Amino acid sequence: MAYIGTSPSNGVRRRFVYEATASQTSFSGNDENGVTLTYVDSLYLDVYQNGIKLKAGDDYTATTGTSVVLVQGASVNDVVEMVAFDVFSVNDSVSASAGGGFAGNISSPIVTGSTSLRTPLIEFTDGDDAIAIADGGVVTLLTTAVAKSEGGAVTTNIAQGLCKHWIDHNDGATVNDSFNNTSLTDGGTGDYTATIANDFSNTLYAKSITVGGTSGAAGDDCYGGASGVATGSYSMYAREAAGTNNDNRKDSELSSMSAWGDLA
Repeated sequence: MAYIGTSPSNGVRRRFVYEATASQTSFSGNDENGVTLTYVDSLYLDVYQNGIKLKAGDDYTATTGTSVVLVQGASVNDVVEMVAFDVFSVNDSVSASAGGGFAGNISSPIVTGSTSLRTPLIEFTDGDDAIAIADGGVVTLLTTAVAKSEGGAVTTNIAQGLCKHWIDHNDGATVNDSFNNTSLTDGGTGDYTATIANDFSNTLYAKSITVGGTSGAAGDDCYGGASGVATGSYSMYAREAAGTNNDNRKDSELSSMSAWGDLA
C-alpha cells in the first residue's frame, strides 16, 4: 500500500537524539542510534534540550537541513533531541503547462455523469454511449458490445448471443418460469401460444421447442414444433411419437419454448 510521505513502517516523524559534550553548540551527523540528522523544513522541526522545547531563532538555528546550532552551548551530558516531521507536496506530473490534459476534459474516454455522480456514463468522443449505470446498479451496454471467445481468438456480439424469450410450462396450464413473457394461452390439446413482452423486430427469429411426455400417459414420448409465428408471439404444438401428422396432438408435460433474434 502506498503512502504520501514516510510509510507507517518507518513512522510519520523522525527522531534524533544526541548526548552533548561540554559547551557543544552544533549537532549534525549520526545521533546516539546511528541515525543521520536530516530535515526538510525547519518549520516542521522541534528541538528539545533535557526535555524542554527550545524556541527557534532565540535558542537555536536550523537552516541547512542537516544540522542544528544552539545559541547557548550545552552542558556535558545534556540530551539534545530533534523531532523532524515529514512534509510533502502533490506531484504535478500531468500539468497543463507541460502538455497534460487535466486543464479540461480527459480526451478519451470521457467519464461524465448523466444527471449526477450516482448515474455515471462512460462515452467515447463520437458520442456513442458505451456503458450507462443507473442508480439501481443496472448496467446498460452498447448494442455492439462484444466479448472474447473462450479461446480468445475471436469476439462475439453479446446482444446477438442472448436468448430473448423463454418459458417453461406444464400442459399450458402451469407456467413454471419465464423471461420476457406476458402470457401463455392454451389453444387446445397440444397447442400453446406464448405472448412476448418485448417484441422481436421481425418474424425471422430462431425458435426452439422441447416437449417431455404426454398428459395422462407419462411413459409416452412427444414431438413438438413451432407455428403461428408473429413478432409478438409464437405457438408450439405437441404430438405423440406414433402420430403421422400434427392432428395427432397431445398435451405435453414439462414443455419449454425459447427464441433468439433481434428485439424491436
